[in-house]
Amino acid sequence: MVRINIFSLLSMKIILQLTCVFLSIISLMAQNFTSYFTGNQQDMTTQAIGGVCLMGGASEDDNAMKWFLEKANGGDVLILRTSGADGYNNYMYNTLGVNINSVETIVCNNAAASNENYIHERIQKAEAIWFAGGNQWTYISYWRNTPIDSLINIAISERNIAIGGTSAGMAIMGDYYFSAQNGTISSTNALQDPYNSSMTVDSIAFINNTKLQNTITDTHFDNPDRKGRLMAFMSRIYNDYNIQPKAIACDEYTAVCIDNNGIAKVYGGYPQYDDFAYFVQVNCEIPNPTPEICNSAMPLTWSHNNQALKICKIPGTESGDNNFNLNDWLSNTGGNWFNWSANQGVFSESIGSEPNCLTTIGNLESEDITWSYNPNEKLLVFKSDSIDLSNCSLVITNLLGQSIDFNHSLNSQEIQININDKSSGILFIKIMNKENVLFQFKTAH
Repeated sequence: MVRINIFSLLSMKIILQLTCVFLSIISLMAQNFTSYFTGNQQDMTTQAIGGVCLMGGASEDDNAMKWFLEKANGGDVLILRTSGADGYNNYMYNTLGVNINSVETIVCNNAAASNENYIHERIQKAEAIWFAGGNQWTYISYWRNTPIDSLINIAISERNIAIGGTSAGMAIMGDYYFSAQNGTISSTNALQDPYNSSMTVDSIAFINNTKLQNTITDTHFDNPDRKGRLMAFMSRIYNDYNIQPKAIACDEYTAVCIDNNGIAKVYGGYPQYDDFAYFVQVNCEIPNPTPEICNSAMPLTWSHNNQALKICKIPGTESGDNNFNLNDWLSNTGGNWFNWSANQGVFSESIGSEPNCLTTIGNLESEDITWSYNPNEKLLVFKSDSIDLSNCSLVITNLLGQSIDFNHSLNSQEIQININDKSSGILFIKIMNKENVLFQFKTAH
């Protein structure tokens, strides 16, 4: 008579089940990426409309996401992430009512995924790419200086695809970015030491987009409060790279959608909810706006009479009617202006006013001519010691190519232009002789 030990059989069964689970985990870990596909497997090639969608975190804003999907123009949407699963697929494909061909989520499980030909092909076929939340350093360390970021940048510049992201996915899209390589940082710690080891503000090229040139982004702006750390980020960029940076930040349920014309629409739940976007710039009214104290192990002072930075705070609405013009970083609908400053590591905010200055956003093509601007008199002056300006003509046009007739005077060494309120936004100023254009001057007025 054979006796069967039921407990031994059960033990063997459990061991086999655990072995299968273990082998499954090992198999999954061995895969460089995981793909989740929803929609039509046949590729749909359309002419993408382009644009950038920056979402502040928490849950997605449906109206902003519809805006983003419409930029795919019925084509294929690719979600790139380094954690999570397929949570976007059904939401984008079935829920929002925008006609798109497919949604595919690719989760990169490790840095080796950057060399996968399949991922390269999907990037090349996408009309829109969305970066999910997570850890921005994982995105950067997996993708930077690899075929993935190269192909994304080619898709932006050559095929005009739309890109967007939320939380960490928004944080990686600026020309400058907080990489979080050593973890996150609070406003308090950033202001107390702008060279804190966690203040990893990076300038190595990653996601290249002309709409966000010289700009850093920040997210979850209302939870916790991140105004102070954004100011510290900007002080580091100013100090380390000798440029005057700009910034775009979003509250958690707020999104900024930037079209090809540089107009940034702000979506959110205002007035029911306090959903805002922040457009931050160095105060151009200050002759030398350099941070007063920005050193290692020292509290930040960037004050200039408590007006170091100018901020346009714009509420996000369901319709996205409020907007900000990134061409001149001045014109807006629905915004209010504030001042930010830091004194000995203490951040402060006060009600401000629209900056009154002329900002150069292009380079002179002649070193023989210098310029200056008096904001009180709104007087723009060009001077030359080597060119007889009296023999030259002056042409001023706007973005549409329309001629703008400002009052001006001209003599052999100087041209004075009274910049009044006839035209706001981008101005192109040319000084020409009979043969050619001596130089072109591009300004934001």
